[in-house]
Amino acid sequence: MKPLVVIPARGGSKRLPGKNIKSLNGKPLIHYTIEAAREVFDDSIICVSTDAEEIKDVSEKTGLQVPFLRPKELATDTADSRSVLLHAYKYYKEEKAYEANTIILLQPTSPLRNATHIREALELYNDGLDMVVSVKETDANPYFVLYEENEEGFLEKSKKGNFTRKQDCPKVWELNGAIYVMNFETLKKRQPKDFEKVLRYEMCSENSLDVDTELDWKLLEGILND
Repeated sequence: MKPLVVIPARGGSKRLPGKNIKSLNGKPLIHYTIEAAREVFDDSIICVSTDAEEIKDVSEKTGLQVPFLRPKELATDTADSRSVLLHAYKYYKEEKAYEANTIILLQPTSPLRNATHIREALELYNDGLDMVVSVKETDANPYFVLYEENEEGFLEKSKKGNFTRKQDCPKVWELNGAIYVMNFETLKKRQPKDFEKVLRYEMCSENSLDVDTELDWKLLEGILND
């Protein structure tokens, strides 16, 4: 495996402004992910991909060098993760003569994902796969509590099944956004959502917490101060 670790941190955040560098329990949010990555990988293959000078400066306070500022076209609301990853790959190939074959995406909004989680996900990966992705068991099971409207406007279960207890339903997994270990050959050809050979790496609900709102932030503070 020749890994490239990408930590994407765009400057704009409408629901929770400045969240990537917002102080969580006395430490910028992005530092949690950088520190976890550095326990597993060498600094030379950890790439914080950001468009913001402030995020670059805060990230480099850990001692990690941020190699570039992301181009403007990759800093919009519509820029997708695949384009960001391909840009980072190209930079390392052309500027550092390092050609990765595996991309590890670690989002800074998952601060309770740690080095052990990363190592365990990596152990599941092989180059015959498209991806290993972190998940949690969903609370909103589509066989039991999720409904859709039919053509007549009436609610019907999203997944058909004759289950009277939630614990009897098939387990359903929700991507938690914490860890993506991707085969670069597959990433070159298609979006991660279209990958076919995908294995799950299961995490508990607490470690899966993803920061998107002020409520998420308060939950994180409560967990870290418990």
